[in-house]
Amino acid sequence: MRALRHMALMAVVTLLPLDRMAQAQEFVTNVSNKGTVAAAFLEIGVGARPVAMGGTYVAESGRMEMIYWNPAGLAYMKGLGISFSHAEWLAETNHEFFTLAKELPFIRSVAAASIVALSVPPQPVRTVLMPEGTGETYTAQDYAVSLSMATQLIPVFSVGLTTKYISQRIWTESAGQLALDVGVHYKTPLAGLALGASISNFGPDMRLSGKNLTNIIDPDLTNRGIENIPVEYKTDGFPLPQIFRFGASYRRPLPGRGQVVALASLMHPTGSTESMSFGLEYGFNNLVFFRAGYQNLFERDAISGLTLGGGLQYILRRRHTFAFDYAYADWTILQKVHRVSLSMSFN
Repeated sequence: MRALRHMALMAVVTLLPLDRMAQAQEFVTNVSNKGTVAAAFLEIGVGARPVAMGGTYVAESGRMEMIYWNPAGLAYMKGLGISFSHAEWLAETNHEFFTLAKELPFIRSVAAASIVALSVPPQPVRTVLMPEGTGETYTAQDYAVSLSMATQLIPVFSVGLTTKYISQRIWTESAGQLALDVGVHYKTPLAGLALGASISNFGPDMRLSGKNLTNIIDPDLTNRGIENIPVEYKTDGFPLPQIFRFGASYRRPLPGRGQVVALASLMHPTGSTESMSFGLEYGFNNLVFFRAGYQNLFERDAISGLTLGGGLQYILRRRHTFAFDYAYADWTILQKVHRVSLSMSFN
């Protein structure tokens, strides 16, 4: 009997630490990585049409916004294209996107450039002793400038590469870094079905630096001979928000001059958990478009979901296209975001 008691006690002593370790391991790994990346503005989708369709754009092609979603899709664009998008983003910030793309017909390629920016209006400087403000103000702005090249290796398969410079600034502190996007696009033998995949924001960590990180301190209050030593505080580096996307696009004409486009995509970001998105567009006579989507399905702690939108398109002399698009995105507790886009194509 005493031997059984000793065996039971040993089992408790042995298994209790293992149980604690298992709980600790679960606590460490059961996270969503929210707020762990630098340049999080790169996770904000661009273009009213893509956003209205739930951000499921990786398998689309021939559109200027592809420079953000999948540069390989640029390879099927014709002529010269210009696009601008504006969104009144969350917390009274503004999100802007501009792109210019040009077909290079002799090598079946397209070159493109874009700039995306997130700006914060002037904010009061607050301290613990002066919570209402010191009378000073500060601003913050993030932006990324991109250059892309997309090529059709064969008529149904294309590749794209984007190089970008990313900048973040808050007050007098700033950080800059280079990054790459790469993508592929494939038009399957099934008419109307295309597949696409891309990896975005591949690059080193970003680290803030600036004059407000310098100071004069006395490292040893007991030694009067050592004082007024200049120091510079070193901030931690944070990784860029790398995003892997894979998706499908299916386009089918309908009776009565209609057309439907159905999209689906999978997303694996470093700044969150995996998710799925879906989108649908109905177009009539290549003139009026109605769109709907749902983004970030199955993402842990997701606060965005339903997207809606529409668009008008006018084709002049069967060559020049002018389009206006609108998107609405529901961000639940963060309310809603409206986005508008204007685009022009000259073939």
